[in-house]
Amino acid sequence: MATSLNGWKQKIVAFAGGLGAPGLFLISFLDSSVLTFPIINDLLLIELSIQHPARMSLYAFMAALGSVLGCVVLYFIARKGGEALFHSKAGKHSHAIRHWVEQNGFLGMLVAALLPPPTPFKFFVFAAGVFEVPLFSYTSAITIARLFRYFGIGYLAIRYGADAIPYLMHHKLQVTVLVISLVIVSYVLSRMLLRRRTPSEKTNRPPQVPPI
Repeated sequence: MATSLNGWKQKIVAFAGGLGAPGLFLISFLDSSVLTFPIINDLLLIELSIQHPARMSLYAFMAALGSVLGCVVLYFIARKGGEALFHSKAGKHSHAIRHWVEQNGFLGMLVAALLPPPTPFKFFVFAAGVFEVPLFSYTSAITIARLFRYFGIGYLAIRYGADAIPYLMHHKLQVTVLVISLVIVSYVLSRMLLRRRTPSEKTNRPPQVPPI
């Protein structure tokens, strides 16, 4: 059975590789939802970006879009599957993952999506569905993380060519820390700006009349 499944995966990868951007979308979608293609989408993105550097933005966007939609599908599968299925899949990590997702919300999903392998990211996705993380927050976090990831890989592909994956593997900790730091800083700044009233809002606010 496993051999048959691997054969189907190889056929899917071969088929997707010949499609260009739509194939990259397909692999990313399947990898984030019902199947697993370890780093295949990264390798395909690098190969296509090296061949057609001007299309790198398209390839990165399609990879991110496929991954986000795949994660949304898995989110709804998890909501139907229930908590018992999550615990059976996540095993000994289930309580820690549940606590992380419930306590940290958007930022927790964002950080989990940015962590490099062997982080069991699909367990976080499953937990988000089971414990009903708001869909908008969940989708926003995954989108930001995937855009950072795939545009970063596309940039490295253009700059380093076939050495992009070895570069990422050798510096994955530094790259991950840098990306997470940038995202957290951006998140904190955006929250501060949203909370701060603009001068026009302060001046245009009607005067309060004391009660008689």
